[in-house]
Amino acid sequence: MQIKRSKYHIVANLICLILLLGIIIYLGINWNNIPDKIPGHYNSMGVVDRWGNKGELLILPIVGWITYLGMTTLEQFPQAWNTGVTVTAENKERVYLILKNMLVTVKLLVVMNFVYLTIISALGKNLPIWFLPVFLILMFGSIIFFTIKLLRAK
Repeated sequence: MQIKRSKYHIVANLICLILLLGIIIYLGINWNNIPDKIPGHYNSMGVVDRWGNKGELLILPIVGWITYLGMTTLEQFPQAWNTGVTVTAENKERVYLILKNMLVTVKLLVVMNFVYLTIISALGKNLPIWFLPVFLILMFGSIIFFTIKLLRAK
C-alpha cells in the first residue's frame, strides 16, 4: 500500500535533509576551529561527564543520516508497521496516515536532536538544563498524541 505524501511529509523531510547537510557543511567549514577535545557525553543535567577527540563529532551526523535513511525506508513499507489496532478496509488509510505522520515527526525530532548535539559538542559547551526535559516531552508527547489519534481512528 502506498500512502500519499502530504505537504507535512515533504516539508519535514526537507528540513531533515537541510539539517543533515547543514551539519556536514558546518563541521567542514569550522573543523580547524573546533577544539581537539570536545564533550563526548553529557549527564542528565547537561554537564559534560566525558571528553573525547573531535573526530568523535562525526559519529553524531553519521548516526543521524543512518536514522534518517532507515526511517525514510521504513515509511515505504506500512505493512511492516505494528499498528497496535486492527486494520480494516474502512480504516486502513486513516491508520497508516496517522502512523506515517508519527514516523515523520519522530524522525524530524531525532535529526534535530543529533544536529543540536553536534553543534553544542563542537562548541565545547554543556547542554542547557532544559534540553533533556524538552526533548523527552516532545518525543513522548508526539508519540502519545499520535497514539491517541490512532486509537480514535480505529
